[in-house]
This record gives sequence, C-alpha cells and structure tokens, in this order.
Amino acid sequence: MDLSCCFAVLCKLRTIRRQIQTAVFQSLIVALVLPRLDYCNSVLYGLRVYLIRRLQSVQNAAAQLIFRTWHSEHVIPALISLHWLRIPERISFKLAVLTYRSIHGTAPRYLQSCFTRVADMTSRQRLRSSSSHHLAMPHIHLSTVGKRAFSVSGTTV
Repeated sequence: MDLSCCFAVLCKLRTIRRQIQTAVFQSLIVALVLPRLDYCNSVLYGLRVYLIRRLQSVQNAAAQLIFRTWHSEHVIPALISLHWLRIPERISFKLAVLTYRSIHGTAPRYLQSCFTRVADMTSRQRLRSSSSHHLAMPHIHLSTVGKRAFSVSGTTV
C-alpha cells in the first residue's frame, strides 16, 4: 500500500472542502481513503509498530480534515465521533470477522480449511475443552512469519 497515494487523495479533497457539505465530504473520505487503509489489512496483523503508526497517520489526517482541527489537537475525540476504530483495532476486527465467517461456513472454502475446532479432533474429544468453541492452534515452523499466518493469527484473535 502506498501511503503517499492516500495523502495525495486527502490533499485533493482539501481543495474542495469548503464547497461541499460535511456529510458529503465525510462520505468522500470514507469512499476514497479508508478502503486503501483496509485493503488486505488482515495480512498486517503483527506488523511492526512504526509501520502501523504510518497507517494511523493517514487516518488521523483524514479525521482532522473532516473536523477542520489543527495538527496539535488530539484526534481521538474525532475518531470516536466518526465511529472509526484505530488501525490496530481495525486489523484485529477484520481478522476476527474473517475467522468468524470461516468457522460458520460463510467464507470461501480455502479460508474454512485454515481452522480446526478442538471438538473435531479425535485425540481431544474427551477433554473438557472439546465442548467449547476453541480452535486448535497449528504448529508454527517460523516464529517470525508463522505467527502472522492467517490460520495462526485468526486463532489468536
């Protein structure tokens, strides 16, 4: 994802900010900027903090542009009033939704095959955990990349 592209869109939208209503302007930002932040964000789970901060800066700039606030003002009240989750929470939410859909059969088959319930494992059917809806954690081969795999991160979230 190219963050400069997001900032370029925000810069272009800033030029028309005074000519349109706030609700329309907010819809434009939601349609043009937020999808770029949400694109493949379930892959971003476990990403380094400084890279997440770069994504968060785009979202903060969008919220400040909607409410016409200064850069020195806190952006959290603007995010709360817009009902926008911060970037780490957006990533976790998207991952949780994909995992839920995979478990309940509404996701594509290739995503459904990533998860195994503890109750479905023959070696664990007599355990107390088999009556719960827990997922079995797959074995991780590489500690750096393996933790970010969809089957591991979805089970974790």
